[in-house]
Amino acid sequence: MPASASLGAPILACMLASIVFATPVRILGLRPPEPVFALVPAFAWGMMRPSIWPPVALVGLGLFLDLLWGAPMGLWPFCLLSAYALTFAVRRVLSGQEFWALWGWYVAACGLAMTCGLVLMGLRAGHLPSIIGAGWQFAISATLFPFAWRLVERYQDADARFR
Repeated sequence: MPASASLGAPILACMLASIVFATPVRILGLRPPEPVFALVPAFAWGMMRPSIWPPVALVGLGLFLDLLWGAPMGLWPFCLLSAYALTFAVRRVLSGQEFWALWGWYVAACGLAMTCGLVLMGLRAGHLPSIIGAGWQFAISATLFPFAWRLVERYQDADARFR
């Protein structure tokens, strides 16, 4: 699969979904959740063969999230790269695992990214941000694993080495 197809489509999908969920709409007085859609490609790309482009794409996607959500520049690139690094470090263990085992690893990668974000924001602000808000964002982001699973499956189906 060409790099543009394996990187471009997920980047655009994450950006569009993030914009839609960041709209200032209230339903029954509540704002919609803001899942971190970029964790999906961060996990999936970590499982794929080594390349320089996924980390570069994650930095760009993270900077987009920083601008969209008003976060300090560099926060989300660091968080996404931490999730990518964990997945990349254990990718040989992940190879051939079942759906539920991979979901557990995806939750661990999400947890690492969210913890990094909480710690960095706490250090910057001098106090921890809302743990409940971060917990909801983590829980909603963790439910996105089927999209990561599909991205990995599409990549493996297109790569002749996996047949």
